[in-house]
Amino acid sequence: MSKNKDALKFFQVYIKEMVDIGGENLPKAISSKLGAKLGKMYKEREYNPDIVTALKQIYIALNGKPLIKQLDENRYEVTVKYSKKFCPIGGAYTPSQPPIFQENICVPYTRGFLNELFPQIAFGEDFLSCIPLNNQRVCHFILKIENKKT
Repeated sequence: MSKNKDALKFFQVYIKEMVDIGGENLPKAISSKLGAKLGKMYKEREYNPDIVTALKQIYIALNGKPLIKQLDENRYEVTVKYSKKFCPIGGAYTPSQPPIFQENICVPYTRGFLNELFPQIAFGEDFLSCIPLNNQRVCHFILKIENKKT
């Protein structure tokens, strides 16, 4: 096993332990804060991407190949293909684990990042396909956006 895969396995076990010990809110808070820090760093460097570009950069950093289509003014279809049936966050096929990683890592991190860059928008998502859940090479979800009421 490669060092990268060993590190990812450690990360996955670490997250499961954080949930067991600290409850679901511990990794959610950390993930959300880390995503927001990345968004803040973008803003400090005066880099202001649109939603599609911002999402693409998150997934390219994880060695995924993102395809993002705007379905209508409130929804984007996000498909991320990986070279193997292995998610950098959730690992390999393990049907019991995807909710832990989606709800505590993927979603809070992405929302923290997007909320920092686009504070006027509320984000939601519907997962359609997840590597650890369906043993494929694709993460697929619908990102929903809605302007926040002021």
